[in-house]
Amino acid sequence: MAMMMTNTSRPSATDCRSLQVSERLFERHREARFHFHVNSNQGSFKDGPLCNKRKSIVPFKCPIRHIPVAYSNSAASVTLKDQCRPSIQLLREKKIVPDSDPPSSKDMNLLYEFFDRSGKVMVLTGAGISTESGIPDYRSPNGAYSTGFKPITHQEFVRSSRSRRRYWARSYAGWRRFTAAQPSAAHYALASLEKLGRVNLMVTQNVDRLHHRAGSNPLELHGTVYTVICLNCSTSISRELFQEQVKALNPKWASAIESLGGGPPGSDKSFGMQQRPDGDIEINEKFWEEDFYIPNCQQCGGMLKPDVVFFGDNVLKDRADKAMEAARGCDAFLVLGSSLMTMSAYRLVSAAHEANAPIAIINIGETRADDLVSLKISARCGEILPRLLEMGSIAVPSLS
Repeated sequence: MAMMMTNTSRPSATDCRSLQVSERLFERHREARFHFHVNSNQGSFKDGPLCNKRKSIVPFKCPIRHIPVAYSNSAASVTLKDQCRPSIQLLREKKIVPDSDPPSSKDMNLLYEFFDRSGKVMVLTGAGISTESGIPDYRSPNGAYSTGFKPITHQEFVRSSRSRRRYWARSYAGWRRFTAAQPSAAHYALASLEKLGRVNLMVTQNVDRLHHRAGSNPLELHGTVYTVICLNCSTSISRELFQEQVKALNPKWASAIESLGGGPPGSDKSFGMQQRPDGDIEINEKFWEEDFYIPNCQQCGGMLKPDVVFFGDNVLKDRADKAMEAARGCDAFLVLGSSLMTMSAYRLVSAAHEANAPIAIINIGETRADDLVSLKISARCGEILPRLLEMGSIAVPSLS
């Protein structure tokens, strides 16, 4: 099999800036603790293209400029920088992250004003925020679709035992590499904005739980691969338990797969196996066509499926309703790393727009809602969000 080649070219200026910002952010999260309070100073909105036109909003002064910080050192045997080294390496090599110019000073100032003039900011994140952690996306020039890959549909998974074997075999094989991904600078910056009270609700289309590992608690619109559910009785189990069940049913097969090794996302230890956005990897049919057994639900014997929304499936009503209610009531809506091609995401932006909330999008490439936005920035989320935190004396709290 062809090996993935490492890009040995010198990092660009954009990559160096991203790397420097990422390393500073990672170090400060691990090596500093801080206590803060927000003054109750209030101001008034100014008219402008990003001004929220809701007449009922109480004037709100952004706390960004009013956060005194006191740092104290804390010991840590392993720095967050070391834990996130695979993510930092990706910024150098650009294997997955699309190319983009660094955000301009004008872009940064407009984004700052976007937060400054908004009280309750709702955030929607997509696959583009996790590409800097080594997890591929679907729709970028380097995404899965560009190689002709078609993800499994809900109907295919349910109807075809062969498709289920293929899915679970690939997913099992890719699990270790998928879970080796570390939160990026963007994940940590968002967690900081939440703790500062600047984000009212975060909704993510991603199933990778990287937001959780960074300290956030998002609404997972499309579920998560970290949970497995029974389609008959709705019993749920952890993915780690499911992995152990697969291994117990297929000991020789599991040993053969694990002997291939693998490595952190973006590494060259993939043995020709290409990872997909949902964590599964390409493996030869001989590894799953015969003598591969899938565990059934231990409660009722029913079919087990990852707790994710496959293509052709519907978002759970309680998740969709909660997200829609927040979109209709937010003061501003920020999209990060999503093309908004799925209706479940686009309708949230549309609802916020209909409620006269300003829309900002940070994404490399076109989106479905470009005609609805007040602000559009083409940049890496992991470069622009940490810079936003450094504006106006924003501090980064410790997540340790």
